[in-house]
Amino acid sequence: MESLIGTLQAAMAVAMATTFDDNIYLTGFFSETNRHFRPVHIVVGELLGFTALISTSFIASRLLAESVPLSLIGWLGVLPILIGLINLVQLFKPMDHREVPSLASTTLQPRGFTSKRPKITTVLRQAQTYKVSAITVSNGGNNLSIYIPLMATSNTSSALLTMLVCYGAVVTWLNLSFRLTRLPAVAIHLSRHARRVFPFVLMWLGFRILNDSGALNILLA
Repeated sequence: MESLIGTLQAAMAVAMATTFDDNIYLTGFFSETNRHFRPVHIVVGELLGFTALISTSFIASRLLAESVPLSLIGWLGVLPILIGLINLVQLFKPMDHREVPSLASTTLQPRGFTSKRPKITTVLRQAQTYKVSAITVSNGGNNLSIYIPLMATSNTSSALLTMLVCYGAVVTWLNLSFRLTRLPAVAIHLSRHARRVFPFVLMWLGFRILNDSGALNILLA
């Protein structure tokens, strides 16, 4: 039970820390919907992009777990610590409003549609879907350095649980971002406050990876 609770704590921390920024560009996308670019394109595109990231991380972590000693894999925990420190330094820099250009220039109310929702098979063939996927992958590419070491120092069931929790976080942001199209300033406000917390979450995850793998014990010995 303690192992399960610990896995859930780490999974929730990594899910929040690595997917929270998604709500910024998702809110922008939902604010730009029209008869050709629909919410379903955003939902499917986000899930496809995230699946590419998380599945790549899982496969890489299993390959590492099978071929590299756990104590060596644990040193990858330094990466989340470094990312957290970099993010902490960036807190003292003014927020670049160019990160969220669409939030300031789009309408606050979602536009109406005059035709039926497209079928999922149609959505999967349309470029609008993969526009969202491309943003998801490019925005979350650096998260590979967090997902891979965390999963590599976990057993397969714990890694799968982490993936499930991360999917839950993504679905949560999709729902929240859709609602924030009416309050875009709130999305920016939430992001500013989250930036103050997540550097410490990332550093905690890094130290957890170092500790669970035994790498920290070697360093302190």
